[in-house]
Amino acid sequence: MRVLVVEDERRLLRALAQLLRDSNYTVDTADNGLDGQRQALENTYDVIVLDVMLPGRSGYDIVRTLRKEGLSTPILLLTAKDAVRDRVEGLDCGADDYLVKPFATQELLARVRALTRRTGEVIGAESYEVGPFVMDSVHRAISLHGEPLSLTPKEFQLLEFFLRHPGQVLAKELILDRLWGLEADVNIVETYVHFLRRKLDLHLRDHAEDQRPFIETLRGVGYRLKGV
Repeated sequence: MRVLVVEDERRLLRALAQLLRDSNYTVDTADNGLDGQRQALENTYDVIVLDVMLPGRSGYDIVRTLRKEGLSTPILLLTAKDAVRDRVEGLDCGADDYLVKPFATQELLARVRALTRRTGEVIGAESYEVGPFVMDSVHRAISLHGEPLSLTPKEFQLLEFFLRHPGQVLAKELILDRLWGLEADVNIVETYVHFLRRKLDLHLRDHAEDQRPFIETLRGVGYRLKGV
């Protein structure tokens, strides 16, 4: 696994690089936003660990640029800002996860491992495949068994989140934080899961049951996308 770490605090950068190398990752580093963005565009990484406050170009701007260029590499943001609006901004611009400083090194390793477990075969620069789904991250479109799904923007975000974590149990609170912010009502997650289930069922009514992706409810825990 190859990881890019972009962090302007030199001591922390060296410590993170050594921590990841000790865990058998190949690590490239950059200490400013411009170099970090260039390396991310020129090389192939399994995960990018990216500080938000960087000289030259902010982490938010780098994420937007990478996603605009069609790069679907998982990105873990490191930030000293712990307000909900700051976390939501990072996730809305295309990051996959965030970690607030100061953090425990074992938690960082766990987050990186979780991101590297994300399945998805890259198809060109714009789309990737997860089971019967193909997601075009640039044009914000998802097809199922070769047929496009008609989704609202929020339904797309919800299905995209499930596709980035196939088979993993996702707590309602986590989904709420990523898509709406923790200040919203958790019941909105249940509502949109219901909408998404109904559209998947309608789309797959002609397919065999064992081919059918579906969203499983684990009572008191959360949801899991199965069948991919």
